Amino acid sequence: MPPRRQRILGFLQEFYLENGIPPTVRDIQKACDISSTSVVDYNLDKLEQAGYINRRPDVARGIKILDQDGQPVSNAPRVQIVGAIAAGIPIPAWSTEASESSQEFDTVEVAPELQRQHGTLFALRVKGTSMIDALIDDGDVVIIKPSNTVNNGETVVAWLKEEEETTLKKFYAEGSQVRLQPANSTMDPIYCAADNVEVRGKVVSVIRQLGKNL
Repeated sequence: MPPRRQRILGFLQEFYLENGIPPTVRDIQKACDISSTSVVDYNLDKLEQAGYINRRPDVARGIKILDQDGQPVSNAPRVQIVGAIAAGIPIPAWSTEASESSQEFDTVEVAPELQRQHGTLFALRVKGTSMIDALIDDGDVVIIKPSNTVNNGETVVAWLKEEEETTLKKFYAEGSQVRLQPANSTMDPIYCAADNVEVRGKVVSVIRQLGKNL
């Protein structure tokens, strides 16, 4: 590959990794010190013919970088699904020990800005329909920011200490007790002594199960 084309491809990869979007033709022209956009277009056509990229010239950022199998490269960060969370009757807390010793965690992609905003995240797969009116259904994946302090009305991962169980509910502190409120009109809230509830994190995003309507 000619040096100029190598430089263009390297810039494409670096720009996408850092920004999460491909550069424009003018971005490439400026960064690679190329005399005109037509020269950039020529080299992009050659890179597409060689299988390094896919391109839509009619779109400003219509370049897709391809991997060795010809599939678009994704730079989205991935979050581990560390277990299941009950959206219904509380279930025993998830355990990661067996997974760590026997197999890799499943992961899901999240938007780069989500990780930049919240930092460390983990994911849980939902079991049950108690949060269905909050658009969290059975089989969905919730993205959790670890936290032990939340505001009333936020959807949290709540650990019930005496029962040694965990549940996904909206959190309301009410004096000496906590109300764990489902988002399902057919289900009753769970009332617990405040010192029996430990918040392990709060929901910052939901990934709907494949095939469900948003």
